[in-house]
Amino acid sequence: MEKVKIVLDADVILHFSKAGRLSILPDILPEYDYIVLDYVRDELRGDAKEQMDKMEAWMKKIKTIPFVPHGEMMREYILLNKTKGKGESACMAYCRFTNNVIGSSNLKDIKDYCILNKIAYLTTTDFLYYAYTRKILTKKDCEDFVSAVLTKGSRIPQIDITTYTPNTLI
Repeated sequence: MEKVKIVLDADVILHFSKAGRLSILPDILPEYDYIVLDYVRDELRGDAKEQMDKMEAWMKKIKTIPFVPHGEMMREYILLNKTKGKGESACMAYCRFTNNVIGSSNLKDIKDYCILNKIAYLTTTDFLYYAYTRKILTKKDCEDFVSAVLTKGSRIPQIDITTYTPNTLI
């Protein structure tokens, strides 16, 4: 039986890249396969793109796959893309019709849609929570992660990882 996939959006990849921790991302929830749709991959630039290149070439733990929607998935993508970004739209349409999990911190764009369509999603903070509970990162590592991401200009909630409750069905 095929494993459920975590379909990563650019913001989660960027957060982990900015924190210098992209290499641990697929090890946090190894029971899932990690994929990036080519629409999302095309959004990556600079360090994040270089780190993804290394991840794919050397580690083979995150794979880029083509997003080739058809039928209902194509109609859904077109509808979503009218009000959402290309990457988020692709991830949501793909997961709706494949029963996979979205990895995105863009809750403004994905949360209501995911709840309405019963799509599980993980934010960067959820990944940190699982990394902490599975002893991949310490509390200090999580604090340093958030600090690095904020220092490099991205938004991420400042939370106490020891009391955080993940907002997903995982």
